[in-house]
Amino acid sequence: MVDRKRMSGQGNPVPRTGPRPLPLHLMTHASTLMSSRAALKHLKDGSLGWKPPLAQAGQDLAQSLKDAGPDAWTRLDEAVAAESIRRHEAFLAGIDAYRHHPYRRSLPPAPEIWRQGTTCLRDYRLPDCDNARPVLVVPSLINRAYILDLTQKRSLMRYLAAKGLAPFLVDWDAPGEAEKNFTLTDYIAGRLGAALDEVLRLTGRKPAVVGYCMGGLLALALAQRRPESVSALVLLATPFDFVTGRESNAVLMKALAQPMGALIDGVGEVPVDMLQAMFAGLDPGLAARKFTAFARLKRRSARARDFVALEDWANDGVALAGPVARECLFGWYGGNDPVEGRWCIEGRPVNPDEVTIPTLVMIPHRDRIVPPASALPLWERIPSAKLMRLSGGHVGMLTGPRAKTEVYGPLMRWLHRRAGV
Repeated sequence: MVDRKRMSGQGNPVPRTGPRPLPLHLMTHASTLMSSRAALKHLKDGSLGWKPPLAQAGQDLAQSLKDAGPDAWTRLDEAVAAESIRRHEAFLAGIDAYRHHPYRRSLPPAPEIWRQGTTCLRDYRLPDCDNARPVLVVPSLINRAYILDLTQKRSLMRYLAAKGLAPFLVDWDAPGEAEKNFTLTDYIAGRLGAALDEVLRLTGRKPAVVGYCMGGLLALALAQRRPESVSALVLLATPFDFVTGRESNAVLMKALAQPMGALIDGVGEVPVDMLQAMFAGLDPGLAARKFTAFARLKRRSARARDFVALEDWANDGVALAGPVARECLFGWYGGNDPVEGRWCIEGRPVNPDEVTIPTLVMIPHRDRIVPPASALPLWERIPSAKLMRLSGGHVGMLTGPRAKTEVYGPLMRWLHRRAGV
């Protein structure tokens, strides 16, 4: 994890470098604003295309400007230019406020009780928890595991421990020299299976396995492979159908398979900023909206600290090992291999239909990263799986103001009921 405690010569925290990749966010916002001004010419000559819901409003605007006389177009151009500058300055103010905010994460990590390579297992158990039901939590390989332990108040791991469970967190960290050649089979059959064995050894009980996002697919494969060692399965915002609703993305990924594959092979991994750029492409205007809003918050307010904590995590990503990147980008997003039955671990297809242990699937309604159309087919394929729909987003389900009531509490109660020995 990036060292956030380095101090500058003046005794102040070193300014952050995010949001990553900063040049992309700045250029995207600037080009969007400039395109608004460029579109005025097409509005004036009537050639500007409109989405159907906006067509009538666009025609009314053009007519009102025409009726106002030739000077109206000049005034409109000047107004659009001034508004563009104002919005970009507000975006820059939000970024500057974030980069210099005094918050730095000080929550100590839970004890490390097992390690292989860069992968470790963190123990969140409280004292005198010998009879507590164990829970093995599996995060994504792409982002840091501490999204599940972000702050003292925004921590699924500490909440589960306080409610009488024995939670363990898999911390993948960034790939080291050994992991750069890892496939998903290496991570699931190797590292994750070994972490499961360690929990079994420490507690003497079969744990429930909880997977978040990409970690849900890893947990799914583990539960299918080791049903005798897993008491229950929980899938939080877990993708499965990577094409429905995003067909153009699949076409693009197939087209990029050769040039991007060559880049991945040459570098040996997908760098963090490339991954961040892909996420930014899901909603190019998100960075401008959220940092502009952040600039209006009181600097030392709880909302501002929560924002900075989450952004620090988002910008503290890790690279993705080359072989894993190929499986995910070209196999999952390009070929929809999980749905087609082509995604295999040690030669065996990962098949949700074979999962017979108690399973809970939690799907956020406002998830941009894993839309419900991607997650619902997984629930449909697992026999007798319980579905719980949530109102939040992909990350907000874990860190938002309603996370405890909508996610933590229901999840804890389900685990107590279903995650027996």
